[in-house]
Amino acid sequence: MPRLNVNELMEREAKAQARKDQWRSIYEDCYEYALPQRNLYDGNWEGKVPGQSKMSRVFDSTAIHATQRFANRLQAGLFPPYKQWCRLEAGTGIPEEQRTQAQSILDNYNTRMFDAIRQSNLDLAMGEFLLDMAVGTGVMMITPGDESTPIRFTAIPQYLVAIEEGSYGNVSNIYRKLRVKAEAIFREFPDAQTSVELDEAISRSPEKELDLIDAVIFDNETGRYHYHVIWLTKRQELVYREMRSSPFVVARYMKVAGEVYGRGPLVTAISDVKTLNKTLELVLKNASLSIAGVYTAADDGVLNPQNIKIQPGAVIAVARNGGPQGASLAPLPRAGDFNTSQIVINDLRMNIKKILMDDTLPPDNMSARSATEIAERTRELASNLGSAFGRLITETMVPIVSRILFVMDQQGLIDLPLKVNGVEVKVVPVSPLAQAQKLQEINDVVQYMQIANQMGPQGQATISVPRVLEFIAERFGIDSNLLTTEEEQMMMMQQMMMMQQAAAQPEQVNDGGAVEEAIQ
Repeated sequence: MPRLNVNELMEREAKAQARKDQWRSIYEDCYEYALPQRNLYDGNWEGKVPGQSKMSRVFDSTAIHATQRFANRLQAGLFPPYKQWCRLEAGTGIPEEQRTQAQSILDNYNTRMFDAIRQSNLDLAMGEFLLDMAVGTGVMMITPGDESTPIRFTAIPQYLVAIEEGSYGNVSNIYRKLRVKAEAIFREFPDAQTSVELDEAISRSPEKELDLIDAVIFDNETGRYHYHVIWLTKRQELVYREMRSSPFVVARYMKVAGEVYGRGPLVTAISDVKTLNKTLELVLKNASLSIAGVYTAADDGVLNPQNIKIQPGAVIAVARNGGPQGASLAPLPRAGDFNTSQIVINDLRMNIKKILMDDTLPPDNMSARSATEIAERTRELASNLGSAFGRLITETMVPIVSRILFVMDQQGLIDLPLKVNGVEVKVVPVSPLAQAQKLQEINDVVQYMQIANQMGPQGQATISVPRVLEFIAERFGIDSNLLTTEEEQMMMMQQMMMMQQAAAQPEQVNDGGAVEEAIQ
């Protein structure tokens, strides 16, 4: 595919943005009621009004709290901070005789990768990324850093990104809106092309923000990515790069056939969220009427409603308050109490928490939970995620690890000639949610061993203990450096046999002496 010019890129970006606008009503409601602090649909981006209030229409915080809990639980279950949540393993494409050596090298690279992650800001960016995933679509940008921060992770708000799908439903083209101060253009993009207009903008107003678009276009012919940065006002291309890896990772929580953008649990819960918010708004209005009240005043020449004020309620001028000698001032009867709303509110809150998987653990004021119960709860969460769990691994974990290894290879931190494609190198999740599923496989093997041992020698002969231990170590993600090789196992077996023989010889000598004494 030939390199696209500015007009072609802007035309494709406009079409992608038009397709994304079809989702605006759904996503806007989700951000307004469940993620108001991360909402850019309220005009903050266009109007450039930072610090404005974003919760003027929110009367209930159930969805906000449950969404934050949803993101926190996903991060703790899939990407726990300061822990190794995946393992690099040699794939089937590596010859069997070289697999042990390759695994040792991959374990070393795995340690280096997480050392670089701990020095970076992945744990911070991952929380924001998963909040967007609760709506449906999350975008992470991974770029090289400096000595103090080897890799930079940036969670891009979904509002700023438009995407296009390529083959097999993969996101291949990404368009992002961004603003950069004129004086920071060359720090942000050292390879930016200078021009008369750009020099004038920097010298005239260095602190002014320039509206830019950066685009990543995948070339199907070469398998490479074309990266463009365009200055919208002047329609100029400031940066062009040809890359082997895309800096963007785009993940969808759940996707419907024929759609590009994802649908998260908030899309499912938004009807209940809006109903709950409106119900609570009406309850508060009814409560204000109950507390303050609204009054009617008879305009009979004795009481002049124009000259009095009844606080905090209001006064309504009427001709009379019931009959010719009605009261001069009387309270306005209310339609009735709104007590039944409490039942509706509780049901809606339970539904919202259930959809966002915020109802699995008992309250903290109950008795302490055992390790078995916590493991069962984790397995329950993994099963509730369903197909979304596999998509989180395929579209989030594997691309993030692949991009991190690519950046580290470019910076000279590692030398990885192999491809992370599942054949040469596999990314195996070892996070708590993934381990919860593997524990079931281990339990099945242990139960089989118990049954086989009860069958006697014939049942025991069907079990290879070294293979079982190797299987368990693989499921637990044990570092290969902690396991012995076949040669070391043979040496240890020989040493154990020699020790047993040496221990048996004195007993034979003593037994022979006892026999001689008995004969004498």
